[in-house]
Order: sequence, then C-alpha cells, then structure tokens
Amino acid sequence: MRRAAVSTGAVPAVAHPEPEPPVRDRLLRDLLGERRLALGRTASDRFWAMFGALLVTAVAAAARLWELGRPGKLVFDETYYVKEGWSLASLGFEAAWPDDPNPAFEAGDVSSYDADEAEYVVHPPVGKWMIALGMRLMGGAQDPVAWRIASAVIGVLAVFLLVRIARRLFASTALGLVAGLLLAVDGEAIVHSRTGLLDQFLMFWVLVGFGCLVLDREWARRRLADRVAQIVEAGGAVGKYGPRLGWRWWRFAAAVSLGLSCGVKWSGLYFVAAFGLLTVVWDLTARRAAGIERWWEDALVVDAVPAALVMLPTVVLVYVASWSAWFAHPMSYLRNWAEVNGAAPPGWWPGWGWAQGAWEAGRSLLEYHHMMWDFHNGLDSEHNYASHPLGWIIQWRPTSFYWDKYAPGQGPCPADTVGDCATAVTSLGNPLLWWLGAAAIPVVLVLSLRYRDWRGAAALTGIAAGWLPWFLYSWPLADRTIFTFYSIVFTPFVILTLVHLLAVGLERTPRRSADRRIVVWLAAVLVVLVVGVSALYYPIWTAMPVPYEYWQRLMLLPSWI
Repeated sequence: MRRAAVSTGAVPAVAHPEPEPPVRDRLLRDLLGERRLALGRTASDRFWAMFGALLVTAVAAAARLWELGRPGKLVFDETYYVKEGWSLASLGFEAAWPDDPNPAFEAGDVSSYDADEAEYVVHPPVGKWMIALGMRLMGGAQDPVAWRIASAVIGVLAVFLLVRIARRLFASTALGLVAGLLLAVDGEAIVHSRTGLLDQFLMFWVLVGFGCLVLDREWARRRLADRVAQIVEAGGAVGKYGPRLGWRWWRFAAAVSLGLSCGVKWSGLYFVAAFGLLTVVWDLTARRAAGIERWWEDALVVDAVPAALVMLPTVVLVYVASWSAWFAHPMSYLRNWAEVNGAAPPGWWPGWGWAQGAWEAGRSLLEYHHMMWDFHNGLDSEHNYASHPLGWIIQWRPTSFYWDKYAPGQGPCPADTVGDCATAVTSLGNPLLWWLGAAAIPVVLVLSLRYRDWRGAAALTGIAAGWLPWFLYSWPLADRTIFTFYSIVFTPFVILTLVHLLAVGLERTPRRSADRRIVVWLAAVLVVLVVGVSALYYPIWTAMPVPYEYWQRLMLLPSWI
C-alpha cells in the first residue's frame, strides 16, 4: 500500500492574476490616459482647481483694471474702434465723424458724428459691439475706462479660461495655474486688455472655441468607450466599424465661438480650418485606440463628414447673423447698393417681396465684402511699427500704441523728479516668456511627432493658425502692412507650448526623485523670473510715468524703439 507523501515545508502561495478591468475602464484608460482619469479625485485637487484659478484670475484683474483710464486719450487704433462702437450703440450703424474728432471725443463730446452718413469700415461688427456693450454698461463713452472695460473683462476671463483649459489639457491643476499665471502677467495680454482694440476679442473667441473642442474630445471619447463597452459586454465584437456618437454639443459650441471670432476679424477663418482638422484627427486616433478595424474610414464617415456639416454652416450662419444690425438699418454703409445699382436677382430667384429684399440685402453685403477684401489685400502704406511676422515670435518689433515725454512738473511727471519722464503703452510681450516660448516651439514639435503627443500638437496648431498665414502677406510674397500686436491671438498657445515642455519633464521623471525636484525647482525659478520681468515692464505697458532713463534701459533692442 503506497503511503501519501507528507511535506513538512511551507505550502507555496498560489499567484492569482489580477482581475482584468472592465471593458469600459480599459477603454477610458486607453482613450484618456490614467492622469486625466485621476484628475480631481481628491478634495485638495478640486479645491485648488477652483480657488487657485480664482487667485490667478484676481492677479490678472489687478494688472488689467488698475488705473484703466490711463492714458486719458484714444491710443493707436482706439481712434477707429471706440468711436465706431459708440455710434453703433447709438444709431445701429457706424456713422461718419468730422475731421479730427478725437480731442472733442476725449473731452466728452461723443455725439459729433454725422447721423445721416455711414462710415466705410473694414472689419466685421462683433468686436465693436463688445466695446459698445462695455460703454453702455458704464453709462456712456465720456470716460476712458468705459472705452476699455470690455477689453479688460475679456482679458480677465481669458486668464480664467486658460487655467481651466490647461488643467484639462495636461491633466494637472498645478500646470493649469502656471499657464494662467503666465498669461496674467504677459505684456501683450495686459496691453490688449487695457486698450479698445479688436484683436483682444478675436483671441477670446478663438480660445473659447479651442476650449470647447478640448471638452468635445473628452466627451466623445467617453461616449465612444461607453458604446463600445456595451457592444462587447453584450457578446458582440467591435468589428470594422464603430458606433455613432450622437449630437456633439461642445463641437457645436466651438463652431458658434469660431463664427464669432470671424465676426471680429476675418483671420478667425484660419482657426476654423486648423481646429476643424484638429478635431477630425482626434476622432481618427480615438477610433483607432478603441480597436475599430477600419478606423480611418469610420472616422471620416461618422465623425468628419458630420463635423463639416455642422461646423461650417454654423460658422457661416453666426457670421451672417453678426451683421444683423447692418441688415436692419437702411443707413448702414452700402446697405442699398443692389437697389441703387440695379443688381437684379437671377431668373430662378422667387419674385416675392421678402425674397426680393433678401436678395438685395445679400447682394449688397457681398459687394461690401468685396470692397473690404480689396482694402485688406491692398494695404501697403508705410508705418513706423510695421513688422514682418518672422520677428513676431521673439517680439522683434513691438507696436508702440502710445508714447510721450514730459519735463519735471509737466503732465503726470512729478515736479521733484530728476530728469524727464516717459509714458508709454508698448505692445511688447514679456521678453523672457516669449523668448522661452520661441525656443520651446521646435522642441515641442519634435516631441509631438516622436511621441504622438496630442497636447503639444494642439498648442502648435493654435500658433500655426494665428501666425503662419501672415507670411503670405509679407515679403517676398506680398507687402501688406501688418503688426506684431496681431500675435495676441496666439499668445495663449505660446504659453501652452511652454507649459507642455514642463509637463513632459514632470511626466518623464519619477516622483520624489532628484530629477523631479530639479524640474520643479527650474520651473519655479522660471515662473518667478517671468513675474519679475513683468513687474519691471509693467509701467511701459500701462502708461505709468517713469524716468526717461528707466524707459531707455528697458529697451533692450534698438528695434523696440
């Protein structure tokens, strides 16, 4: 009889494999990443996400609202947009003004426009309506604060938006706060927040559109994970084609925002094209990551075509709707061009009364747009501060909005000052921030291509849309008069590019390691230095009277003068 062997040693532990996560959780991890899924899980993170954002926004508000009425006169292109906005609010159309109206307007005589004659203006009305809203809320146009309050409020909101966008983009509350702080103290952002120009509103609506698309990306990937998981858990297979996602409200909101950006300036169209391609690429990669076999075909048919059918008509409709006051008021510039010039509708056009009126209005607006197009493409007048876009990224030739010099005891210059005083409003970005951003662009481009990093690609797309098209209007292709201050529209994306480098450095170094501490300390030092540079340059962004020698020392490059 065989005896059973008795073991006197310890019984080895049986290794049990970790249970495989549910299909939906696995898909979400693949589609959004573990860092994004972990964002906001702790009370501390949620607290700093909101309190920190409000704190950074308060810094932005202080920099933008303090002494907003200085200087107390129209600066640079405020001479056009403030007065056009006021006549829009008063009459419903941009009225003509008499010769040299600025002294009277600055003194409080804001009604010297000709109510019987429309002014030929070359930009759509959305930005001017926003300036007009600020003046109406302030009770009139007699105060320089009223001219600029809309720009200031929009600038403060842009900082809050960038905090939230960057937090979601990099799945980090700290990096979101860094991005917002950099925008809060940047010189271009501060100057445009303190002047009644259009480009501030263009930047805002572009940033809103971008933020909506970032939210759409996450919503779409969560919806895709849910629906693919339902198929798999029901015993089916993903197969060649994936599920439909339904109506995408965030994408629709992005189209509305981008339509409004076009209603500020036509250069918003570049962002419509760039962001439209970007959101399609995000859909392509999502379906590929979800395991759909014919992901490229599926995304084009299911996502790209509906995106085009929703976004493009929405942009057009919002843009046309932005001209509603022009349609409504018979005194608007060129409003009755078709009727006066006998531009009859084609034979197939209905002959009903409303249809005839719609044709005449639409044809008149088209003729007006032809005139604006010819103006913009033929603008080649000499200007001291015209600049080639190649230098924009390093702020080679910043635009001077205002400059004056006073002897001691004159104007804002204190009598006890030794030497003359200078007052300036120079649309110069924080030099350290922009030079670091310029250096970061090629690095982020390489990293984005090598690691297929959608975050860096998204930031670079914003820079490309706001910057590269202007090379078509510059030497050697053309010779249009353009300015560095146009770069305000892609300033948030320069900051996102710089923050992306910090994000990569943090993600690729182990926690609590010496390398991680080096990255954190380096980032902290750079942020402190940027804030310090902003403190030095703040006076020449806000027309504070400073010693003339101080202003000279800040002009590091001869091209800044």
